[in-house]
Amino acid sequence: MIDRDELLHVARLARLALRDDELDSTAAELSTILDHIATFDELDLGGVEPTAHVGDVDDSLRTDEVRASLPRDVALAPAPAVRDDGFLVPSPQGE
Repeated sequence: MIDRDELLHVARLARLALRDDELDSTAAELSTILDHIATFDELDLGGVEPTAHVGDVDDSLRTDEVRASLPRDVALAPAPAVRDDGFLVPSPQGE
């Protein structure tokens, strides 16, 4: 079973805020999920080719074509703050 420190570490990486009363149940649920994933190690997948889809997928994406984009003033109109013809976002350092 995943311990409290491991759970808190994973939660921090996933940017999840867990309350103290959620820790035990979340640890149990995550342990169950990890146990299920571990069963894949028991499968003989030697002859199975890696794939991203279970079936053949042909032309699932449209063709890249050059076309007009949204005018800059229209794209920036709903922005709360604009600088130098772009979106103004807060600095990570709070400057």
